[in-house]
Amino acid sequence: MPSEFALIDRYFRRPTRHTRLGVGDDGAIVRPMPGMELVVSTDMLVSGTHFLADADPENLGWKTLAVNVSDMAAMGAQPRWALLAAALPAATESWISRFATGFFACAETFGVDVIGGDTTRGPRNFCVTIFGEVPEGRALLRSGARPGDEIWVSGAPGRAALGLAHLQGRHVLPEPAEYLAALHRPQPRVALGLALRGLATAAIDVSDGLLADLGHILEASEVSASLGIPDLPAPGIERDCRLAGGDDYELVFTAPAARKPEVEALAGALGLALTRIGRVETGAPPRLTLVDADGRAVAIGQRGYDHFG
Repeated sequence: MPSEFALIDRYFRRPTRHTRLGVGDDGAIVRPMPGMELVVSTDMLVSGTHFLADADPENLGWKTLAVNVSDMAAMGAQPRWALLAAALPAATESWISRFATGFFACAETFGVDVIGGDTTRGPRNFCVTIFGEVPEGRALLRSGARPGDEIWVSGAPGRAALGLAHLQGRHVLPEPAEYLAALHRPQPRVALGLALRGLATAAIDVSDGLLADLGHILEASEVSASLGIPDLPAPGIERDCRLAGGDDYELVFTAPAARKPEVEALAGALGLALTRIGRVETGAPPRLTLVDADGRAVAIGQRGYDHFG
């Protein structure tokens, strides 16, 4: 059985592109570009909570990094460096090799240098710390939404949650492929996040559910909102997944109403659906109102995932 350091050398030491010193010393050395600020985030994925015990290791490797890249997208930051800490029940090389293949495929796609981390024996879980760069003062924050701003969301939130419901037998999808792809191989919206600098007033990624994550913007910005979501399904699991399903990693953002043509043009340029779903309003404490096509208030049930809720 290979040692911890042999595993690191064999599967996790790779050439870097924008790093002075990567894996191999007690610490890495990085140098941000002039005029840039560092954006730092960390996320943990735990077996049984964030992924199923029999999850495909290559897909899991991709997702482990992708959920962190998504945090950079939500901040309008270019992802640059990541560290991976992993607990593994055994040094099973076939499993680790496939995990590393997925992890580094994501790193290559989004230009991330993997610069260090740690391994230990234990129940399977992974923790990534990621660093990105953003021009000074240009980061997208949760606290910038203003009354009159329009609320937009990318892609089609709810697909990953429906994919999970399908796997768990709680819902049957006649053609589940795209939903399972959304669950297993989320696509961080980095290009969108970068393009929203100077256009969006606030942004967040959908990790815990559309309503829950939009609620974080409202709280940080001290505003309320009215939502009229197009083609909202009837009450049931599809509506619950659309409104409260997490793991999508789409972006929810606000932008001044006068800049709607720019947002629409951006959707065309990126080939990405951007849907206007509401408007920011005055009101404290923050209040979130869901209305139907006739403007009537709709009851809101579950809002999103809470690890301790």
